[in-house]
Amino acid sequence: MGFFEKISAGLKKTRDSLMGRLEHLAAGFTKVDEDFFDELEETLIMGDVGANVTMNIMDQLRDRVRHAGITDPSEVLGQLREIITGLMGEESPLDLSTKPSVVLVIGVNGVGKTTTIGKMAAYLRGEGKQVLLAAADTFRAAAADQLAIWADRAGVELIRHEEGSDPASVVFDAIHAGKSRGADVILCDTAGRLHNKKNLMDELGKIARVVSRELPDAAVEVLLVLDATTGQNAISQARSFQEAAGITGIVLTKLDGTAKGGAVIGIREELGVPVKFIGVGEGIDDLRPFVPAEFAAALFEGQDL
Repeated sequence: MGFFEKISAGLKKTRDSLMGRLEHLAAGFTKVDEDFFDELEETLIMGDVGANVTMNIMDQLRDRVRHAGITDPSEVLGQLREIITGLMGEESPLDLSTKPSVVLVIGVNGVGKTTTIGKMAAYLRGEGKQVLLAAADTFRAAAADQLAIWADRAGVELIRHEEGSDPASVVFDAIHAGKSRGADVILCDTAGRLHNKKNLMDELGKIARVVSRELPDAAVEVLLVLDATTGQNAISQARSFQEAAGITGIVLTKLDGTAKGGAVIGIREELGVPVKFIGVGEGIDDLRPFVPAEFAAALFEGQDL
């Protein structure tokens, strides 16, 4: 199965929920009026698109309908697809422009952070990159052991210290190992606690200082892993992390297990940060770069718009 087919299959719950409601709505109206727009707005919000983004969509939609003189509700859905595709923006690949480049991965426990790092390592290795993992989540019990399993599966090396060690010292050692071994990318797991923002900020700040001191010209990405099954709650969580760390991209996991995939539509607009990777399954090859046009095509697949 190709990755587009996996995205399409993974989005089935979201497609059945959100698109099913939209088609039912269009079929239930014979004209485009305020009642129709009100129902459409409610459907988008119920589909986890988010209130602010929905308002933006509705403003654009009303303008388009008015200017084009559209009177058929089913034609409105075609306009909706174009607006949603546009909102998600262009593909935003990882910045791996230096050798080595550094990718710090953050996120609360339970979102699939360590698993995501393992899958990302496998993807990058498949792209011809030499990858080194740094087990800098020294806070969670057995985090390094879990990462070691993924490093083995992905066929990459791992730098680790004892549980409870200073995360920045792990990153320091990984940078020096990466330099000496000619690594293209150093992927760093970090602690997932958010209940104490000051601790998180201090820890990430210390890691950032180590990176900038040891690799002053390196391309650095800070990726936040979010669980798609939490819908709009993932956006709230992202805002908290954004205050504590300069996020450069989002990785959205577990899209295959949720009807709340509508949250993807507004993430870029809500946060000003692009989605860079999505996960649509449990396999090692089920994490891939996020291509908005592909996502939109999969979301609307089978809809006669």
